Amino acid sequence: MKKKQFKKKSGFGLSSKLSQIGKKSCPLAKKNIEELNYKNIKLLKKYISDSAKILPTRITNVSHGKQKILVREIKKARALALLPYVGN
Repeated sequence: MKKKQFKKKSGFGLSSKLSQIGKKSCPLAKKNIEELNYKNIKLLKKYISDSAKILPTRITNVSHGKQKILVREIKKARALALLPYVGN
C-alpha cells in the first residue's frame, strides 16, 4: 500500500503566527542586572502602573523567576515608604 503524503497548510493557524513572531526575551536579563533590590527605585517604577499596581508578566515580558523577585522587592520598597501603595 502506498502512504498518502499530505501537504502542510501554510499561513493559517496559531502555530504559524507564533513562529513568525518569535519569543520575546526577558528585559531584565538583557541589562545584566546582578540582583534586583528595593533600593533601585528607578527600575522598580518601570514595572508599576500609574495607579501603583504591579504590572503582570504578560505585559512586561519578565521571566517567571525574575517576576517573583521583582514583586517581592516592590513590596519591600512599599513597606519602607520608597514606593506608594496608591497612585495619584
